[in-house]
Amino acid sequence: MNPDTADQLKSLHTAAIDARNGYREALKDAEKPHDLASVFQEMADLHQANATELHSLLIAASEQADDNGSFMSTIHRTIMDVRALFGGLDDSVLPGLIDGEKRNISHYGDALAAVAGDDEVAAILRGERSRIAAAITKLEFLKAD
Repeated sequence: MNPDTADQLKSLHTAAIDARNGYREALKDAEKPHDLASVFQEMADLHQANATELHSLLIAASEQADDNGSFMSTIHRTIMDVRALFGGLDDSVLPGLIDGEKRNISHYGDALAAVAGDDEVAAILRGERSRIAAAITKLEFLKAD
């Protein structure tokens, strides 16, 4: 695996871990029963599945996969904690979640360019990007209600 490809996959992996951590924090702060609790769980599961796939790709290429995420994990947790403290986690968080997921999707373009020629890895990345896109559609639908 060339260094650019490895860097792109590591970046996607870190972003998936960060997103998962943010959604897990939101899930802890969501009041039960709450419509968004199931959304937070689904999104945490989605990003965990992506992180697991990316981890496997990195390990198969003899690259190191860091499962701790980045400083963004701390920022995501803090944002959710503050929002929960002052106003609860309600539908007002949806625009921020949608924006974050759109940023996640944008990273896949660079990664797909880096893995050009590796059809197996490209198919995995396209599948992950597609699942995030479907989740965005669901979040946008919830926001419109």
